[in-house]
Amino acid sequence: MRGITRARFMGMAAGAGGAVVLPAGRAGATGRRPGLTYRGVVYEVTDGETPSTGWNPGRMRRDLRAVAHDLHADSVKITGNGVERLTATAAEAAELGLNVWLEPTLGDVPEREILDHLAQTGRFAERLRRRGAGVHLSVGCEFVLYVPGIVPGANAQERVEHLLRDDFDPVLMARRLHRFTAKAASVGRSVFHGRLTYAAAQDEDVDWGLFDLVGVDYYGWFRDRNAYVRDLAALRRFGKPVAVMEFGCCTFEGAPEKGGMGWDVVDYGKEPPEIEAGLVRSERTQAAYLTDVLSVFESMGLYSAMAYTFVTPDAPHRPRDPRHDLDMASYGIVKTIEDRHGGWHWEPKESFRALARQYARARAHTC
Repeated sequence: MRGITRARFMGMAAGAGGAVVLPAGRAGATGRRPGLTYRGVVYEVTDGETPSTGWNPGRMRRDLRAVAHDLHADSVKITGNGVERLTATAAEAAELGLNVWLEPTLGDVPEREILDHLAQTGRFAERLRRRGAGVHLSVGCEFVLYVPGIVPGANAQERVEHLLRDDFDPVLMARRLHRFTAKAASVGRSVFHGRLTYAAAQDEDVDWGLFDLVGVDYYGWFRDRNAYVRDLAALRRFGKPVAVMEFGCCTFEGAPEKGGMGWDVVDYGKEPPEIEAGLVRSERTQAAYLTDVLSVFESMGLYSAMAYTFVTPDAPHRPRDPRHDLDMASYGIVKTIEDRHGGWHWEPKESFRALARQYARARAHTC
């Protein structure tokens, strides 16, 4: 997953200083009736740890057909790096009639390369849009982790460590984050003329005046449904539609409480990597969280929601070996099954089937 906890990030952002203060819009300013406009899943296109788990065009086409026909999603957020991978996947999704949310996330390279990667991806998104496809462009995801120079660290992992140790200047971080976000929004606007957004960490300080949609990666957990409503209602104060760019949890009992840090239950210092002792696999827990939170999004009439994530190829499910069942630490709604020849296939989890039922009902209701 994305590294630092959402709650931790929110606390740092709130104390960062130098905030861009925006006028508060009234809740429901968009006048939308309850029910999401778009429902889908995140599909990642970055390289895998091995050739067999990396992006593959044939597998991608099969996966997207499952998203459209079996999951009953109307949308897919395509995220990752590599313009060729991003654009090929977006073209296939559009061909299947899916609404495309394109999000380039090149990181750990100089700013100019990140912005050029965004521009190339955005130009393709605009071509798709002009051909009649439903397309949104996100200029990136949680820049504080992926863009060098906002916080110390040569890569995302080092930046996470600095953030966790409070080893950074919060005022300087906020200033640099605002500056780069403005640059990215400007590049996005220059090449793409549809709706623009950004996938922010929950309550990250963003000038939403730069965007058409308020985008958030949401991993909140509450015991009370009304607490979710109160939490999410704060995002409506900007008077713009709210797009949930990611939501989800891992596949073990207690995973929802861990939110964006659910992945951090694996000891990668061991070979092979080992799951934390005492964890209990639970597909039911994952399915219940996804559907419960989705129902809140629906009831509030938010703009969109994308379940994180479709598949995690590098986290195989090993049912006979629980201490090495890396799928427990995966946010995937399908599980990766290894075969004897070094390959793999996926099978749906309970969360896939539960989301498919909710998505199908929503489609039937709107038809």
